[in-house]
Amino acid sequence: MLRDDPLVNILYIDLSSRTFEVKRRPDLFENYLGGTGVAIKLLHEECPRDCDPLSPENPIIFAVGPFTALFPLASKSVSMFKSPHTGNLGESHCGGRSAVAIRMAGYGAIVIKGTSDLPVYLSIHSGRVQFRDASSLWGMGCFSSGRIIRENEPGPGLRTIMRIGKAGETLVSYACVTTETYRHFGRMGLGAVFGSKKLKAVVISGKSAIPVVDKKQYRKIYKEIYDAAVKSPVMKKYHDLGTAENILPLNRFAGIPTRNLKEATFDKADAISGEAFAEQYLGRRLACTHCPVGCIHIAALREPYEDEAYFYKTTMISYDYEPIYALGTMLGMTNPEDFLKLMDRVEWWGMDAMTTGVVLAWATEAQERGLISEKETMGITFSWGDPISYINACRLIVEQPNEFYKALARGTEHASSLYGGDDIALSLGKNEMPGYHTGPGAHLGVLMGLRHSHLDNAGYSVDQSKLVKTQMDPEDLAETLFYEERWRQILSSLVVCFFARGIYTAERLPELLRIAGFDLNPEDIGRIGQNIYEEKYRFKTREGFSLDKLRFPKRIFETPSPIKAWDETYLRRALGHMKAVLAKSSHI
Repeated sequence: MLRDDPLVNILYIDLSSRTFEVKRRPDLFENYLGGTGVAIKLLHEECPRDCDPLSPENPIIFAVGPFTALFPLASKSVSMFKSPHTGNLGESHCGGRSAVAIRMAGYGAIVIKGTSDLPVYLSIHSGRVQFRDASSLWGMGCFSSGRIIRENEPGPGLRTIMRIGKAGETLVSYACVTTETYRHFGRMGLGAVFGSKKLKAVVISGKSAIPVVDKKQYRKIYKEIYDAAVKSPVMKKYHDLGTAENILPLNRFAGIPTRNLKEATFDKADAISGEAFAEQYLGRRLACTHCPVGCIHIAALREPYEDEAYFYKTTMISYDYEPIYALGTMLGMTNPEDFLKLMDRVEWWGMDAMTTGVVLAWATEAQERGLISEKETMGITFSWGDPISYINACRLIVEQPNEFYKALARGTEHASSLYGGDDIALSLGKNEMPGYHTGPGAHLGVLMGLRHSHLDNAGYSVDQSKLVKTQMDPEDLAETLFYEERWRQILSSLVVCFFARGIYTAERLPELLRIAGFDLNPEDIGRIGQNIYEEKYRFKTREGFSLDKLRFPKRIFETPSPIKAWDETYLRRALGHMKAVLAKSSHI
């Protein structure tokens, strides 16, 4: 590594004592690159075994990588913590300005521990760390608090503002952290960890220089990557319609979960498709810092004021495939404006949209089955496609006025353990299912994935490409997903957007890493990916995870998927093979 690279600086912050220090840790970056790799090593160092996820001892770790602020599409930052939602490994990735801001502030990673005695936000600017009173911001939504902080902090255009809404403050286990208004550290409950520490926000900016080995070669390679990104037909898809383009193809494929996965097609998919949003509501596109693609799509919802003729308010609301699935098809939402209104409230409270939609879908069917009544729901009748009932339910999940809403605030698996309906509780590894019922790859990928995410290994993609042509043996499917996930540890350690995985190929990485000061051949890179995978799995097993304990929702077998020849036995064989593969590792 380059000796003067600020990437190796790690900022340690203690909220309890309001102190901080910086340590240089070149060993971590030399052996684990950055991002996910460095974060998991720090989690092992800083998170005590069996610690309560909402205790002062649970660390919040942010990490970036050697490509951050150097190359296009390397704009993600990694957060790692013990998840209050699953009780195990918590990992979330976020775009926006967060990654570039952390590195320009002079750090490769930030570790936050302890608990403040009153609400606080951190102001981190080029070597200075200040603990600012956030008492007046406590109780505000993500949008309002972000606007106030913007007006009072330096670094416009360069800074990131990570903040929580009321869901994080009330410790909803799937509360997210919002950055730059439209990006999130979603899933797994980082927002609740913020809330448990009385940490309302973190603001970061800086102007550090980023060294390179060969400036002339750097400029040449940069242009090659930039041109590949802007000329790629795949990237054009993300720019034109974004991931919302997936709605219609997945619906035709009969793989889009609908009404709590009672069906896998949605009869009103045309109304909430990416094409429909682009034609009727698209207000603007945004891009993460240092990304030429612009895949963030913002809808402009225009609504008349009550009792005011010719006066309208316009609300800007981000949308992607996953929120449209979770708060749209999963809840039977046929009107795009109803979806946008619900999405806006979920964003304001700082709830993870995907988890929230699956929780509400379970509650709707549980009420249909008579497992819960209006006594538990406090008068709300959940109804497919009714945004008012769902908005009111979200407010009560945040406020938690009774035991039922306290249960919903901890997710479907917990709620179903108290009220029944575990066969329709669509969580995998205690994390609510993503928007894919494409076949065994989708569900196996989430079950065996290290963070129980569809992005761990893209099992849904295997369903659509390989399995649709020929049925794979479960052992072959497990290994295919395993090798893909191991490779993604490299991408998320660099930290590269997964959309750009076709540009940042294994063949190209050694040359790019050399520019950043790393002398690694393809074999070295593969070994690092394996080591990172094993470190993450070792943390999971340390905290009680076992492939044998995974729960299979019966609904995933009852609702037909495009791939026919699979069942629970198929998935158990795949997991059994995965267990045998992992048993051969010397580090687990």
